[in-house]
Amino acid sequence: MNSTVKLAISTGEPAGIGPEVSIAAANAFIADNPHTKITLYGDRSLLQSQSLVSQIQIAHIPLIKPNQIGRLNPENAPYVLSVIQGSSEACRSGVYDALITAPVQKSILSRPSIEFSGHTEFLAQLDGKDQVVMMLCGEISDPKSEDKKSFPLRVALASTHLPIQQVAQSIQYKSLLQTIRIIHTDLQTRFGIASPIIMVTGLNPHAGEDGHLGREEIDTIIPAINAAQVEGIKISGPFPADTLFNPARLQVADAVLAMYHDQGLAPFKFATFTEGVNVTLGLSYIRTSVDHGTALDIAGHDKADWHSMYAALNLAQELTLRQKRFNASGT
Repeated sequence: MNSTVKLAISTGEPAGIGPEVSIAAANAFIADNPHTKITLYGDRSLLQSQSLVSQIQIAHIPLIKPNQIGRLNPENAPYVLSVIQGSSEACRSGVYDALITAPVQKSILSRPSIEFSGHTEFLAQLDGKDQVVMMLCGEISDPKSEDKKSFPLRVALASTHLPIQQVAQSIQYKSLLQTIRIIHTDLQTRFGIASPIIMVTGLNPHAGEDGHLGREEIDTIIPAINAAQVEGIKISGPFPADTLFNPARLQVADAVLAMYHDQGLAPFKFATFTEGVNVTLGLSYIRTSVDHGTALDIAGHDKADWHSMYAALNLAQELTLRQKRFNASGT
């Protein structure tokens, strides 16, 4: 098995903190992992402001207009999309083992010619995947542990970047069952969990309370869970979201499947902020990302925290090595 890991970073919105956290985290990561190779995708002028160690290369994609830190320029939107497209294409063709993405500004990327609702959806489109799954990974401390032990927290989403009024109609039996299958498969092949345990939230308060507060649980969520159980997947629910997110329950789950963005990400980020990592499940390659935005207000002021990018690099490397072991063993 080839243990050398090659990682690509798309450096995101040039006016934000993406380039600086990419450089800082890459340098720190190479210092701890000298055999890893990293390529930064973006304009060379943005990425040579700090010295890079020899294991870090630049795949130059030129800006369209001069960049001003902290100020968005919609004319550079095609540049941002080209950075994502170029790095993802290289991952799909096997040049790199994994893609790590810095934050972008969705407000300037959605154009008449390109419907950009988020990295996750755009990467799925580029990869030719009808369905992928967004999952956040981090660690949470056990409040009852005297030695402050922590355990993994993984929260996947049944829907991603949708207005709240569209969430209920987006939760459909077929897509929900496929989401469960994708989570189960990637937990096995990339996270190395032989028999993963998945817990599912309800959509409505109190998980619908037997139909009194909504029928989505009865009509859609429970049938999808039952079908997954028939396939041998260890899955249970739906549980009320306000009681599921507590350490006692989370410690026995390898992943929680939440129904919509803020239902899952609000408690996740409260517990893991600055250390959480976004993972896209179901792509043909491994993709991780920071769990923060472009932070235009602090860009260029040496205030950006690069630890989420470091964590994204670290998880990408771990998943790559597990995937290689899985492929080598065939199990």
